[in-house]
Amino acid sequence: MTGRYLLALDQGTTSSRAILFDREQRMLAVAQRDFAQHYPREGWVEHDPMEIYSTQAGVMAEAVAKSGIDPREIAAIGVTNQRETTVVWEKATGRPIYPAIVWQCRRTSGICDRLKAEGAGEMIRRKTGLLIDAYFSATKIRWILDRIPGAQQRAERGELLFGTVDSWLIWKLTDGAVHVTDPTNASRTMLFNIHTLDWDDELLALLNIPRAMLPQVRSSSEVYGETDLLGVRVPIAGIAGDQQAALFGQCCFEKGEAKNTYGTGCFLLMNMGETPCESRNGLITTVAISRGGKTQYALEGSVFVGGAVVQWLRDELHLIADSAEIGPLARTVPDTGGVYLVPAFTGLGAPHWDMYARGCIVGLTRGTTRAHLARAAEESIAYQVADLVGAMERDTGVRMQRLNADGGAARDSFLMQFQADLLGRTVCRPAILETTALGAALLAGLAVGVWSGTDEIRRGRQADTIFAPDMTPSRRELLLAGWNRAVGHSRGWAAPDC
Repeated sequence: MTGRYLLALDQGTTSSRAILFDREQRMLAVAQRDFAQHYPREGWVEHDPMEIYSTQAGVMAEAVAKSGIDPREIAAIGVTNQRETTVVWEKATGRPIYPAIVWQCRRTSGICDRLKAEGAGEMIRRKTGLLIDAYFSATKIRWILDRIPGAQQRAERGELLFGTVDSWLIWKLTDGAVHVTDPTNASRTMLFNIHTLDWDDELLALLNIPRAMLPQVRSSSEVYGETDLLGVRVPIAGIAGDQQAALFGQCCFEKGEAKNTYGTGCFLLMNMGETPCESRNGLITTVAISRGGKTQYALEGSVFVGGAVVQWLRDELHLIADSAEIGPLARTVPDTGGVYLVPAFTGLGAPHWDMYARGCIVGLTRGTTRAHLARAAEESIAYQVADLVGAMERDTGVRMQRLNADGGAARDSFLMQFQADLLGRTVCRPAILETTALGAALLAGLAVGVWSGTDEIRRGRQADTIFAPDMTPSRRELLLAGWNRAVGHSRGWAAPDC
């Protein structure tokens, strides 16, 4: 080890960030840039891969410059990323052949319906831990290969590469020298066998995806290659999909420990140890982390629209001018006045998995105000997380004692308190909410010896606020019953588009 600082590249759904940490897990500098979201058709979401890279490279240099630290003191770089988002590019030129298809995009619902009709669901679930859904990368790859003339043949000749965003960034940062991913990201593609920990030939054949396109799968914590950072060669030594990185950053190293990230979407993960657990309640099984020759698994529930509902109120409805206004506005009314907002803008994730659900607002009266809508939007995030917790407890038979919270929306104390009330258990918010970036930094630091192991890391963790439940059981049951009725109205709204 030649340095005591770690640089985390946190490439998210709406922005690229870079955060510099020291070995005491303190944040020293942050740089962030938003990038464009493209919605070419209803239910479609795209990004420009080159903009993803340019913004990430820009904030990487900016964070280091802001800190005033000599780049030679940076021990390693960790990468964490929006998962499932799919990039296909030319190996020779590095030029993407199509925009990145984002994890939220529902354009491949017809392909998913076909796979289900062919009876592939059980085989896919058994091998990958996933349910057939447009959320995952495999059908996005198939869609691109079908739509771009000659793409299938070029892919078979090894001229095209596929990657989730981690692979794309590392390939660009290493000038095309390294095409890798880790098991946390590979397990989100619907092409990776979580038992053999390798790409699965039967799955590849099912969708006619050439293996030559795929990145090499390496562990989540090792040196993959180097990049130039302000004239200094720095190793890239950690990779994890954003939610697994947050699980690691929350120090959920042991079986039964869980966290929920309140970001663009919401993602609840529980560490299940070294044996994968099969869900019977609409959750998925995924790789939690792979390091030191060992692989841990997690149960996961995904909410497609979490904090994004606040962005919708701001950008489309113009009910607020800034996202920070949502909490104070929601608190101006004692309740929603019977209003429920189901933000199923791109379908419903776990535990419903309804690709054709769409958003709805129910319970409106002449007395409904913008404050009621704001509160209903905030509460919708907590309701969706409560659905996930219930499914996870039914799968494991274990009552979750505490929920660790992180992500941007976890700053909102109103939301955290309502979440504790709705769950009937404590919610713990850490001192550093940027646990996704922290997890990537920790993985990179472990690979190069900044920390000796997870025990040392856990000793450095600090809690910020504990939210205790303060709601009667009867009130909780009444609210949840109303939510379930509202969700029923959103189900199956959009017609299948094959």
